[in-house]
Amino acid sequence: MTTPPTIRPRAPLVSQATFSVIIPTYNNALTLARSLDSVLAQTYPAHEIFVVDDGSMDGTREVVAAYGDRVIYHYQPNAGVSVARNVGARMATGSWLAFLDADDTFAPDRLALHAEWIERDPDLDFLLGDQDFLKPDGSFTHAAITSSAFGRALQKRHPNAHEIVLEEDDFGPLIADGFAEIRTLSLSRATFHRLGGFPVGTRIGEDLQLIVRLCAASRRAGVVMRTLAHYYIYPSSAIRKDALGSQRAFVATLEELAGQMNASQPGLRSGLREKIRQARLSLAYMYLRQRLRRAAIGSVLPMLRPVPSLTAIRDVLSVVRGIR
Repeated sequence: MTTPPTIRPRAPLVSQATFSVIIPTYNNALTLARSLDSVLAQTYPAHEIFVVDDGSMDGTREVVAAYGDRVIYHYQPNAGVSVARNVGARMATGSWLAFLDADDTFAPDRLALHAEWIERDPDLDFLLGDQDFLKPDGSFTHAAITSSAFGRALQKRHPNAHEIVLEEDDFGPLIADGFAEIRTLSLSRATFHRLGGFPVGTRIGEDLQLIVRLCAASRRAGVVMRTLAHYYIYPSSAIRKDALGSQRAFVATLEELAGQMNASQPGLRSGLREKIRQARLSLAYMYLRQRLRRAAIGSVLPMLRPVPSLTAIRDVLSVVRGIR
């Protein structure tokens, strides 16, 4: 008879990385407790948890008060999610930052898996992970890594890997069609402030703008190939209520960002141009569904400048065919 192996308890993780978790909120009293509970349930405890209330008019303050001194509450007049996150980052004292929206959740090992890797490899500039997309009832729809072209390419390059290091050449594909999600992003507080934080005044795409600037300033990043966060898809969200307006704003954000990236590495610029191409094509199809034909053509014509690529020509032709 074989003697069963002795199961040793997992030793408490000791890491130099301390995490400040920042949760901006605006009228999310119904879901905020779920988000907070997921942070408090971390196997590697957060150094501190901030809720930055961006002018809520519901019971947000009372929800946070129930947690006592386990959560730091800050109220501000409504100024937008970027300002709220930046305020939280200015108050933070942890060496690393993690961000969570007030209607989403962290997986239990979200902080532990990053903290342990940082301890082994402190030269990582930032870290990411996988994210599950869920319906409001919690049912699974898809995962970030397997639903992105770059994520699938990584899995093919590194089969069965639990951790993958990204080099500079990977940042372009990550931006073009990757899985960089703010809920799984960990970056040092010093890096965040050096980058200037989230862009104030950007309504759509502020997360991506920060990540693009982060990639431009980085050499190496780590990806944990496990689910670290859960993003809940609500049909009533502001983006989905005005999908067309949100897509227009997203294209404008990307174009503005491209103008700021002229000095960045060619691979990153190429990835951003591909992201813009995809965004413009999506906008054109949205216009076509509303029979706004002239606007659809106007969305894709800029892709032909200054020198049209074969892909851009094909995109324009596909929109023209859609008009007929």
